[in-house]
Amino acid sequence: MFNKSQLEQIEKGIIAGVDVSIYAKPGFDWKQMNQIRLGLEYGLDVSIYAKPEFDWEQMWEIRWGLEDGVEVSIYAKPEFSWEQMREIRWDLEEKNNV
Repeated sequence: MFNKSQLEQIEKGIIAGVDVSIYAKPGFDWKQMNQIRLGLEYGLDVSIYAKPEFDWEQMWEIRWGLEDGVEVSIYAKPEFSWEQMREIRWDLEEKNNV
């Protein structure tokens, strides 16, 4: 069963016309659902981070990397904290801008 916040994310996805079945799962809290929904709305391939083993902050870092066009597979690993992911993402973005 979903709580109110999870249901709100599902409703937002339905309104936005995204495939809510990707994140409408009890294994995701509402913050994780939000990150997946945002990725779907931006047309990103969320399959790399739409996994319960990533917390919402890790998902956020992976989503931003996808939006910025960096190779997220380098850091999209649950063993990296979101802070570590951010540092790696910044390094990758810097290299893309050189």
